[in-house]
Order: sequence, then C-alpha cells, then structure tokens
Amino acid sequence: MRRSLAGRRATLIAAVLVMALGGCAGAPVQQMSDARQAISAARAAGAAERAPEPLASATELLASAEQALQRHDYRTARHKAEEAHTRAIEALTLASKSTPP
Repeated sequence: MRRSLAGRRATLIAAVLVMALGGCAGAPVQQMSDARQAISAARAAGAAERAPEPLASATELLASAEQALQRHDYRTARHKAEEAHTRAIEALTLASKSTPP
C-alpha cells in the first residue's frame, strides 16, 4: 500500500511540528537559574549602588518570569528569564567597571 503524496506531506509536517514544540515545551529551568546567578553576582559586585537601574530591571524581569512559570507559560518565562540574565550581566559589567582599583 502506498501513501498518497498528501498523506506523506501531512505526516512530515506533523513530525516537524512535534519536534519544534518539543524544544519549547519544558520549563526553562536553566534560563531561570542563569538569571538568578547573574543577579546574585551583580549584587555581590555592588550593582545595587553602582548600577541600580539594570539590576532593578533584571530583578523585575525575573519576577515576571517566575509568574509566567507558575502559569505554565514557558515561552514567556524563558524569554523573561533570558532578558533578566542579559540585564543582570549589564549590571555586573557596570558595577565591575565602577570598582576602584
């Protein structure tokens, strides 16, 4: 029995969709951890005094990510956690540059 071209195409599309969604389906555990660690490092470097704006932004983004995680909105949680990590690294960099020699 041969499958029709339309049937094979539908099977291929379904397989691609399953694989694509599989990469996004899980909770963003690593991204959340990375953001928390970067915020902690920025605080330890004195970002609260030397880079308060990016540190506050990172903290707010992480809180938003945690809320999204509780709603099982993993895509938003991942995006917010990645943004939080980026802002925390910015805060860490600014705090490190401001440190006297």
